[in-house]
Amino acid sequence: MTSDQFGMHHEGFTVPPMPSAPPPAPADGARAVAVAVLNLSGLGLGYALVRRPLLMALCWVATAALLLAALPADANGVSVFALVVYGLFLAAVAAHGASVGLRTPLMWPRQAPLALVLGLVLLLVPAGGAVLYDGARDEAVQRMLLDRLDHADRLVAAAGSKSFSAGETDYRRALTEYGDLVADHPDSRAAERVPDRMRTYYSTVGAAYGQGDNCAAIQPLTFLRTVPAALRGTDLGDLKTWPDDRLATSLYTCGAQALTGGETTWTTQFGELLSTFPESGPAAKVEPAVGSAVAREEKDLRGDEPCAAVDRLRGLSSQIESLPGDKADIVAALAKDTQRATDSADAGTYACGVDQYRDGDFKTAQTTMTEYASAHKNAGNAALAKKIAIAAEIAQTVPAAGKHLPTTSTGGGISVTVQNDSPDEVTVLYTGPVTGSFTLKGCGGCKTYPWSSTIMRGFKPCNDSGRNYPQRTISLPAGTTYFLHKPKSDSLSTPASDTAKISPGYIYTECAYTTERLGSGF
Repeated sequence: MTSDQFGMHHEGFTVPPMPSAPPPAPADGARAVAVAVLNLSGLGLGYALVRRPLLMALCWVATAALLLAALPADANGVSVFALVVYGLFLAAVAAHGASVGLRTPLMWPRQAPLALVLGLVLLLVPAGGAVLYDGARDEAVQRMLLDRLDHADRLVAAAGSKSFSAGETDYRRALTEYGDLVADHPDSRAAERVPDRMRTYYSTVGAAYGQGDNCAAIQPLTFLRTVPAALRGTDLGDLKTWPDDRLATSLYTCGAQALTGGETTWTTQFGELLSTFPESGPAAKVEPAVGSAVAREEKDLRGDEPCAAVDRLRGLSSQIESLPGDKADIVAALAKDTQRATDSADAGTYACGVDQYRDGDFKTAQTTMTEYASAHKNAGNAALAKKIAIAAEIAQTVPAAGKHLPTTSTGGGISVTVQNDSPDEVTVLYTGPVTGSFTLKGCGGCKTYPWSSTIMRGFKPCNDSGRNYPQRTISLPAGTTYFLHKPKSDSLSTPASDTAKISPGYIYTECAYTTERLGSGF
């Protein structure tokens, strides 16, 4: 039997070849989305379902690199660069996965909607990880802020072992740290602990006050009054006014010690007290302390160093006057103390001049007594002050004239006539049992004697019987009287002097004449 018998014909029939791979699946958008979503988990699971193991491994490597960069969590977190690169990578693998999954059947599950649900569920893994990481990072930030708080605490403790001036830098650094914590991280655990830390801060900075060192306490307590401004927004409670009473007390106590000790710094302390705390109890003590200081110096006017007391009273007067103040009663009382110190110093000038005279400082005594007599013409001792000034001037040329303090005695029973044989007007000063002065006008026609003639035997000035010499007769008691003749012109640089021992029963004549120096003869 042949094929023809069955009517089979092979002419023109071609058998197609067997395919090398299964044909691509029809395009499926849901499957593409599922693969993309699964890749967004960062684990490359979308590649796993479309049989792309190498690409899945690449996703694992990228995610592992991110975890290495992020863990352990610290306050700085992951760098923005790393997050951007990783985000771009996820976007790329999601897009590529969607392209591959569009026509590639899934290995499991074969239904695209189920794979999509699985992908969405798996997205919770990175999302949850991000939440956990943020929590861990927040805790790291809290620990970092607590470390900063501890560092500030250590600065305060270290500064507390030094003087304030030596530790001030550390105190300021710690305060800046506290302030930054409160301002920049107000909700942090560290910021919540700052108010409690400030109590330690205040007690440490102001430790000198608690130790009774009021002068050393002024600077740190003044500094503490600036702290509230540096910690704006922090409720310091009673710490805001904590330094005030302590500072007022320290200013008064330190100022009073300086005033009693004769130092000049008391005006700084009292001035700050009166201007900063005018209504405080310590401010009310300022005027009584100043008044007591004036009284002490007034008492010293009767002591061994009246001149020093006068200087201190004058200094007190100007210092008291410089004190500031807005409270009327204190200002008025201090004004009275100023005037009292001035008046006492003026009155004490007499005692100072007497002391200078007795100490042999005749030039200064002359100046002091002359100024006193001129300024206090109506004072009861003004006349005696003039006599002491005269005696002091004589004693500068004849020191013996200053052995005894002049008295107010006048007159005597012995006549002494003083004549002027000089063309210059002459002032005659004398002291001894009595003290005084007078002026003789210049002698018309008289001349200056050559110095050589005054050393010749027989030299006798005031010996021209035909000449009418200017003269004056005074009455002196017996005893030694010291004379000083000084011209009123500038012709002579050194006044002439004479010492006369006057006895009853004689008539004495004193003569003034001019040579190279002014001389006198008896």
